Parts: sequence; C-alpha cells; structure tokens
Amino acid sequence: MEETNTRPKQSGQEDKEELSLAYADKKEVAKGGVLGLFIGLAIIVPGVSGSAVAIIFRLYEKLLYAFGNLLKSFKKCVRFLLPIAIGAVIGLVVGFIAVEQLINLVMFAVVALFAGLMLGAFPAVTDQIKGEKITAPRAALFLIGLAVPIAFSAISCNIATGNAVLENAQWYHYILFLVLGYVIAITQLVPGLSATAILMMLGYFTPLINSISITYWGENPAVFIVYACLIVGFVAGLLTVSKGMSKLIEKWRATTFFTVAGMSLGSVITMFYNTDMLDYYAKWGGAFQLWELILGIVLFVGGIAAAYFFVRYERKHSK
Repeated sequence: MEETNTRPKQSGQEDKEELSLAYADKKEVAKGGVLGLFIGLAIIVPGVSGSAVAIIFRLYEKLLYAFGNLLKSFKKCVRFLLPIAIGAVIGLVVGFIAVEQLINLVMFAVVALFAGLMLGAFPAVTDQIKGEKITAPRAALFLIGLAVPIAFSAISCNIATGNAVLENAQWYHYILFLVLGYVIAITQLVPGLSATAILMMLGYFTPLINSISITYWGENPAVFIVYACLIVGFVAGLLTVSKGMSKLIEKWRATTFFTVAGMSLGSVITMFYNTDMLDYYAKWGGAFQLWELILGIVLFVGGIAAAYFFVRYERKHSK
C-alpha cells in the first residue's frame, strides 16, 4: 500500500519531474563542495556518512535525483554534481595526507570529533519525520536501521578474514571487484552504511589504501584493472540505487526516513566500534592515554555543539 505523504513540500522541493538542481547562489555551491568533502573523507574515516551530511544540507533528494537521472538530463545533473565531485577529490586528498596522519597519531580524538559532528547534526535527519505518527512498524524500522550499521561493524570485528591481496588477481576476482564497487555505491547513498566497514570486513581496506603509491603502481600495474572494476561497479551502483532510493522516498517518505534516522544514529556508534578502533584500543593497553581521552571528549562535545548550531542556522534560513 502506498503511503500518503501529508507533509507540506519544503521550499525548493518540486515534484520529481520538475526538481530543480540549480544552485541558488555561491553559498549553495559551497554547500555542495563541503558535501563532497565529507563523501571523500568517508573513505578514510570509519563511520562518516556522506549521505547523512547531504540530509543535513537538504541536498539528499537532489543528490539521488542527479545520480538517477544523469543519463536522462546529463548537463543539468553534471552542473549540480560538479562541486560535489570537486569536494570529494579534495576530501580524498585531505583524508590521505592530513586526516590519515592525525588518525595515526590521535585516532580516538579525531574519530570523536567526527562522531560529535554527526551526532550534533542528527536533528536534521529527524526533521524529515517531524510531526509524523510513530507507529509500531515505523518504530521497528527505526530499530532495524539502528542495528544494521552496528551489525556490519560487529561482523567486520569478529570475522578474521585477514588482508586480501590485489596482486595476481584471477578473472573471478575482477567480478568481485565490480560487485564491491556496487556495494560501496550503496554505502554512499544509504545513510548509516560505511564503505570503510565493508572494506575492512572483506579485508580490502588496507590493501587498497596501501596501493595508492607510485612505487606500488610501478611494481603492480595490473592494479589499475582493479581500480577500473571498482569504478565501473561504483558508477553502476550510483545510477541504479539512487533511483531505488528516490522511489522509496516518493512512495513511503516517512517510513523510509524512520529507517534512515536509525541508520544515521547507528553509524555514530560504529565510529567507536570497528576493526581499526578496536586495534587502537588494544594499543592503549597498560599505557592508557588519559590526555587523549580527555581531548576526545572535548572534541566530541565541541563537534556536537558546532553541528547543532549549524542545523539551527539551516532551519532558520531555510524557512
């Protein structure tokens, strides 16, 4: 049965066929760039969800529309996606050069900051279901959504697959990389799912990160076939999954966002519970770093405050 959507349309939210992707001003373009930045960082920082940030910026449905209609309305969609793509590249570079180095030094504190930002912005997600009736099925979907990212992290932490290898891949490995690229696309479109957690669970996170070097490329040029398969699978996932998510929101908006809200909250928990973090906790051992714990708490609270302030600002200026 199709859900009746009683929520009034927000400003700028036209029917799907008439959805405008044009940025209103430079500020909106900057938002797109920042969204891309978080999408890029999501590859490095476990638990960070680019799609959750898209909801905060009120760009989520436009993002889904742009990916789902890229072939149909190419120029229109590319203009919208270009700032996001540029931001994503910057996010990847910053992630590899700066954030990754900070994570190696004070991983708990860095993760705490990002977790605080995600938690402080959570009201932006619940705004999507404000005033909706909480029924038993919707509550159940919220709890299921909450459990999904935690379950993925639990599996990645408890299944010791070891690191996979990218060298000497057989033909069936390339099919696996196509599927893996598709799955990574799903994690970028469904709030709460972490590409990092999936890659860790399958043992490909560290090998892929370590493969990004000129030396490695010179010794293993076949890795570019791996990259190509991942990219093809990723693009296919973006084009198809985005349409599916758009349909869900169109027909069952409130129910879908109850699930999304649960997944967004669950992703915050997984930032402190994943393979990398458990390894980091183990390194603390007898040499417990009290100063880093205090720093992490301060950054966590500061992140919550900063993100919530931004959400309130967005609420005020989106009316």
